[in-house]
Amino acid sequence: MSSAIEDRAQGPLAGRIPVLRVTPAAPDPRWRPSAFAGEVVPFGATVFREGHDRVGAMLVLTSPTGVTTEHRLVSTAPGLDRWETRVALHERGVWSFVVRGFGDEFATWVHDAGIKIAAGIDVELMFEAGARLLERAHGQKVRPATAKRRLSRAVKLLRDETAGLDKRLTVLGDPVLRDEFSVRPLATLVSESAVNEILVERARAGVGSWYEFFPRSEGAVRRDDGSWQSGTFRTASARLDAVAAMGFDVVYLPPIHPIGRSFRKGPNNTLDAGPNDPGSPWAIGSADGGHDAVHPDLGTLDDFRAFVARAAELDLEIALDLALQASPDHPWVTEHPEWFTALPDGSIAYAENPPKKYQDIYPINFDNDPEGLYAEVLRIVRHWIATGVKIFRVDNPHTKPLAFWERLIAEVLSVDPDIVFLAEAFTRPAMLQALATVGFQQSYTYFTWRNTKEELEEFLGSLATETADFLRPNLFVNTPDILTEYLQFGGPAAFTVRATIAATAAPTWGVYSGFELFESVARPGAEEAIDNEKYEYKPRDFAAAEASGDSLALYLGILNEARRAHPALGQLRNIHFHRTDDEAVIAYSKHLDAEFTGTGEADTVIVIANVDPHSVRETTVHLDLDELGIEPGARFTVHDLVTGHSWEWGASNYVRLDAFTHPAHVLHVSQRKVATHD
Repeated sequence: MSSAIEDRAQGPLAGRIPVLRVTPAAPDPRWRPSAFAGEVVPFGATVFREGHDRVGAMLVLTSPTGVTTEHRLVSTAPGLDRWETRVALHERGVWSFVVRGFGDEFATWVHDAGIKIAAGIDVELMFEAGARLLERAHGQKVRPATAKRRLSRAVKLLRDETAGLDKRLTVLGDPVLRDEFSVRPLATLVSESAVNEILVERARAGVGSWYEFFPRSEGAVRRDDGSWQSGTFRTASARLDAVAAMGFDVVYLPPIHPIGRSFRKGPNNTLDAGPNDPGSPWAIGSADGGHDAVHPDLGTLDDFRAFVARAAELDLEIALDLALQASPDHPWVTEHPEWFTALPDGSIAYAENPPKKYQDIYPINFDNDPEGLYAEVLRIVRHWIATGVKIFRVDNPHTKPLAFWERLIAEVLSVDPDIVFLAEAFTRPAMLQALATVGFQQSYTYFTWRNTKEELEEFLGSLATETADFLRPNLFVNTPDILTEYLQFGGPAAFTVRATIAATAAPTWGVYSGFELFESVARPGAEEAIDNEKYEYKPRDFAAAEASGDSLALYLGILNEARRAHPALGQLRNIHFHRTDDEAVIAYSKHLDAEFTGTGEADTVIVIANVDPHSVRETTVHLDLDELGIEPGARFTVHDLVTGHSWEWGASNYVRLDAFTHPAHVLHVSQRKVATHD
């Protein structure tokens, strides 16, 4: 690869028509941007030239199977010379693209002629210049016969001095000619960007609804003597039907491996575990095996395969936790002590995240035997792929070397491109974004800590714009480790609002079991649930909660049904925030043009939520109708996908959101306009 210095020695890097800042792009040109199958991707570039002549831009896009198409870019910010077009990428694999900048002779003539003729300057000269330009276009073989006939008529009219001036000027505004020159421009001084690439992965890499539960809690029974009979893969299979009924796509399981005995944690992370305490699933490894084994209490490897197969029958995928750490009892500790960090006193360092201490877990040292450790992790991942697992939720990837993940993910995907890796990267922005850049298809984000209107607009807006070319957020509303103050003290309204926003603001979202039961009591002084399931069995009576009306399960199902019915909710980049008169009411829309929906009709969903879970809010929502694809002044029908109610709306609309009954609207915009104001 030549260097920039060598390239400059051969000539200017800027083309005759500069084409700069081509997007989509990863933060560093050494890596590709990414998308998921079906994603509508904005392609853009900064294109300009000296002087006042007009320029144009064309995207030349080549699919993984070699099909090349051209797409005209349009000016989105004339003062900033930014050009853009949107294309839905359906074919998986690596696409290549270049952006061509060019002098646009037709647009230049239309602009100059319009000004000069109106001013009475060089009138016939401008008409003749246009006639010659159109004659040249007529001679191009690429133009269809219908276009050539139109061009011939236009040339004749431009030269007809007996025709009225207004009639001759119609050539300048002829929409058919404009469309013809948009598709097949008269281009001069053509300059191309470098060849760029974008990786398109399977749809589940970017769109899905996740549900997390602990198999050992499903079907667990407490005996009279206080001991427990663990749930198994067979009893946990019974929970899959309810998860599927709520409309989820992915079931995420915490580690299912043997759990160590040494320094096992007891209830609420205490250091004095009793004989009946199961320990944390993340303290992986015992005499029963390590990362390639299943906990004997859960069943056998064949039982796990049957669990995966049952999930597949319900159109559910299983996501398995990949936690690269070990309990003191893991076989690795004796077989490969070099994979850990030894302290001066000869002991092995346990995991810490001050002030938290994890005495039951040894972190891995990736520098002592990198090749041996890499080979073992690759073996483990392929072992679970062989059981039918296609998705891995990776625990704390930010505590492992970035280069390790880049190499592992690339090698796994080179054999099986269906595999998806989710990064549990609650860490600094640089590392979080770097993990996405080098291959992680999805990332946990800071969503759980963004609760106010101002916070949400800034955060969700950045996900849809600043990082959308390479980072796909998975908006989990809670985890076994995270129970925010908002959920602790917000009551059912807080759970409803958080689910509504997570399910509609991004294509991928998730919940941890118990969320639908409004579990909100935290361990004192901590941001996690009391009686945490990480350290004990926690069977739940979901049916009783639903029967008594103390469950959000039905609402979660409505949200997931809306996601399936409305393709606009399956896109990340199309969120637009609308103004409200109340700082506690957030309003945003997700709009998808008819050309991308597959139905022939545009799809628009408006979400309005009261983010204060303790109040009733009344306000006016001011909609940007242009963003909704609606003409100014039009009236239209909105249908609430939750309550079934419909209203006639316009640009400004009164809204009342009661946190104690219905704190949010999820509205579908009807394409039928009911009235228009003069």
